[in-house]
Amino acid sequence: MSANTKSEIVKVGLVQMACEDDTESNLQEAVRGIRNAAEQGAQIVCLQELYRSRYFCQVEDADRFRLAETIPGPSTEALGPLAKELSVVLIVPIFEKRSAGLYHNSAVVFDADGSTAGLYRKMHIPDDPGFYEKFYFAPGDTGFRAIDTRYGKIGVLICWDQWFPEGARLTALSGAQFLFYPTAIGFQDFDAEVASKQAHAWETIQKSHSIANGVFTVAANRIGRENNIQFWGRSFVCDPLGEILAQASDDCPEVLVVDCDLARIEETRRGWPFLRDRRVDAYQNLTRLYLDSNDR
Repeated sequence: MSANTKSEIVKVGLVQMACEDDTESNLQEAVRGIRNAAEQGAQIVCLQELYRSRYFCQVEDADRFRLAETIPGPSTEALGPLAKELSVVLIVPIFEKRSAGLYHNSAVVFDADGSTAGLYRKMHIPDDPGFYEKFYFAPGDTGFRAIDTRYGKIGVLICWDQWFPEGARLTALSGAQFLFYPTAIGFQDFDAEVASKQAHAWETIQKSHSIANGVFTVAANRIGRENNIQFWGRSFVCDPLGEILAQASDDCPEVLVVDCDLARIEETRRGWPFLRDRRVDAYQNLTRLYLDSNDR
């Protein structure tokens, strides 16, 4: 570290869980994980995507809408006070019922005093075999932004968002020091070679967001087999150079607590000034879905 940069450590925790059918059991398991992380000194703790249930989007079934919760609801009523009790920032991903017939894949951010610091609604909604999320979720309308908390400025994106560099960039440009990606991703019935390549790509794309933007990235994934998906876990934290600081296993519940030195952001951006050298005058076509031959 450069002599003129001062260390500023933030302890980040993530909870990697296997989920059951019973939503209350999953909530209590999350509470245990959060308490475990706080006992290890965590100041910001992130749960996995849709932590309160099994991953129901493998099928299109209207009965699954009963899993949704309002804000306030079971998650916020339990975990807001817990954030205050433990003086931690909590990232709580939920299946949000916004209004009659309107649902989102969302994440509530509680500040360390238990107040609601922000809400993010998943912007990119997949529709693939085994991941029929468009049946359940409307696209988010919160945009990409940093959320101010007691322990730093955090950006929250969710699962499918992690494949899109535009979302990471805009969140970083809004001041985020951390990109948190609550996730539910795993293998379907592919051969071992394809499965290994997919997991490697998932890790690489998120590490690249750290490198390109000079921020910390935190990915919290689930584990266990749920119907046709074997969730691969491997939750991790990486620094602004894309180095993995800690990573969970692919088959066990785990709580990771990792020291993140915010001074590394300044140090890395000085050495690799990607934000300085962006050509914002030349990027107008990024607002286009695709460039046809006559547009190039």
